[in-house]
Amino acid sequence: MKKVGIIGLGLIGASILKGLFANKNYEIFCYSNSSFKEAKKYTKNSSNSLDIIKNCDIIFVCTSASRTLETLKRLDGLINKKTIVVDVCSIKNKLLDKTFNFNFILSHPMAGSEKSGFSAGNKNLFKNTKWLIGKENKILKQIIIDLGAKPIKIDMNTHDELTAQISHLPTILSFLLFECANIESKKIASSGFRDTTRLAMTNEDLALSMFNNNKDNILKAFDNLTVKLNSLKKMSNDEKIKLFKDIAQNRAKMYDSNGKNIL
Repeated sequence: MKKVGIIGLGLIGASILKGLFANKNYEIFCYSNSSFKEAKKYTKNSSNSLDIIKNCDIIFVCTSASRTLETLKRLDGLINKKTIVVDVCSIKNKLLDKTFNFNFILSHPMAGSEKSGFSAGNKNLFKNTKWLIGKENKILKQIIIDLGAKPIKIDMNTHDELTAQISHLPTILSFLLFECANIESKKIASSGFRDTTRLAMTNEDLALSMFNNNKDNILKAFDNLTVKLNSLKKMSNDEKIKLFKDIAQNRAKMYDSNGKNIL
C-alpha cells in the first residue's frame, strides 16, 4: 500500500482524494488549513499540520499556483529525499529551474472546472483526460491511470506556450466575451452564449494568476488570433466558407461522442 499525500483540498486536491480513497492500494494523507475536517469523511489521516504528510511515498501539491513554490520550499528538509513530490500547476515558468531535496516532478492534469473548493471535487474529474508529466515515474503513472487519466510525458519548457493557447487565452476571452454583451442581449442569450462563456465563472484568483504569470504567452496567442481575424476580414465568401468548413471538420475529429480528446 502506497502512502499518498495531498496538500491543498480545492478542486484538484479534493478530486484526487475522492478518486483514490476507496482504492485499497493507497492510504491517503491530507493537509489543508480550511478543508481538513471535510476530508475526514474520506480518510482519518487529515490535518491542518503539514507533518501529516511527511512519511508519504508520493505527495501532490495542489495549492493555488501562487503558493506552490512556497509549499515546495516548506517540504525541503521535512520529507525523505526519495519522496516523490508532484505539482499540478497550469503554469510552469517559475518552477522549471528549481531543485529540491526530494524527487520533484512537474505535472499538469488536463482537467478542470469553473467551480472551486472542496465541494467541487469530483472522483470522476480525471476520467478520460490527459495528465502531462515532465518525467517518467512508475508510481505516479499508476496513480494517474487509477484516477482514469492517461499520463503523457512532454517537455515542460514548452508547457506554458501550449496551455496559453488551449486554456489561458480561452479563459480570458470568456470573461471579455461576457463583458462585451450588453444587458439586453444577455436577456435573450441561450445555450451558445452559456457554453462559450462558461469559463467566465473561473475563480478570479486563478484567472489573475494565469494572466500575470503567463502574460507573454497569452498575448502571443492573442496576437495570433488577431492576425486570423484580420485575415478573415479580407477573405471572399467562398474562402470564408472553406475556412469554416475545414475548421468544423477538424473540430469534429478532435473529440468523440463522450467529449474525450482523441487526437
